Amino acid sequence: MLWYFRQYPLGGFIKLISNLIRTRFFYPGAKIIRFPIDIRGVKHIKYGAGFTTGTGCRIEAYPVDNKSATIVIGDNVQINDYVHITGIKMVNIGNNVLIASKVYISDSSHGSYSGDINDSSPLIIPKDRELFYKEVYIENNVWIGESVTILPGVTVGEGSIIGANSVVTKSVPKNMIVVGNPARAIKKFDFDIDRWKTIKTKNEA
Repeated sequence: MLWYFRQYPLGGFIKLISNLIRTRFFYPGAKIIRFPIDIRGVKHIKYGAGFTTGTGCRIEAYPVDNKSATIVIGDNVQINDYVHITGIKMVNIGNNVLIASKVYISDSSHGSYSGDINDSSPLIIPKDRELFYKEVYIENNVWIGESVTILPGVTVGEGSIIGANSVVTKSVPKNMIVVGNPARAIKKFDFDIDRWKTIKTKNEA
């Protein structure tokens, strides 16, 4: 507790204590929930030990079937300010995941736009388009940078890093660093030499 006091001004310390008390009362098992927070469909959300959030987060679960949980969060997961997570089928976040601020993760969208027979017509009002969904998996030890968007159907492999402002449209293998819009791999961890190695493009090869 003395460490916390040294890190915060008096007003911040008082707010921290208030958040800790409210966490123990409303979210037993979590480490600290920073209020305000907007949680919708709470009975369809599961979180593990040591769960931590920043302020202004929005976590919402609207199951399309009778599953007990459509958002599953593992142990020792930290999400920072203004993170928005939506799950209607499955968003599964593994253990020891760090998520920076203003990140958006969703397994669904209003309509489908893949270029097949399921495509949604632009003549339909966006909010009235049939919901499209594909499960999202964030595996253990993943670090997601500031203002990242992770779209439906994506799996982020264990140990990978998503660079700030990236839009992840395709799955990411294990132990990769990806950046950009759409996100692309730039480095992979080489366990033989214990180093992150740059991935050369075809033009660089």
